[in-house]
Amino acid sequence: ALATPGSGFKERTVVARGTLEGHFKIKLQDSSRPGDVVVQKFVLAPGGQSGWHLHPGPAVVTVMSGELTLDQADCSSATYSAGQVAVEPTGQVHRVRNVGTANLDFWVTFLDIPVGSPQRIEAETDPRWVEPTC
Repeated sequence: ALATPGSGFKERTVVARGTLEGHFKIKLQDSSRPGDVVVQKFVLAPGGQSGWHLHPGPAVVTVMSGELTLDQADCSSATYSAGQVAVEPTGQVHRVRNVGTANLDFWVTFLDIPVGSPQRIEAETDPRWVEPTC
């Protein structure tokens, strides 16, 4: 196969890269409908947390620095370090915490967001939601 070099780029900067562990699936909604993709950078101070929320589509989280603790509504949690990637499934209530002593810097790519809709839904908007007492 023949390849040609690119040209005309003013910048091609990788802003986030991490390793995604094996055995994961990302399921999107009906691909015949348009959906938004949102990329957002977060910096969370030590002791900070996101509050309980969910996303209308899957979210791919790349940890740039610090340690990210991802808590689930069933009281399970996992911690991700710089260079690691977490996947937040569609519609799963969770929160992110920084239990470390340094800022937590992470980038999130939100996929399959209904066009023009927010990428975050507060958990308390669901009348069935009860905050865990973990």
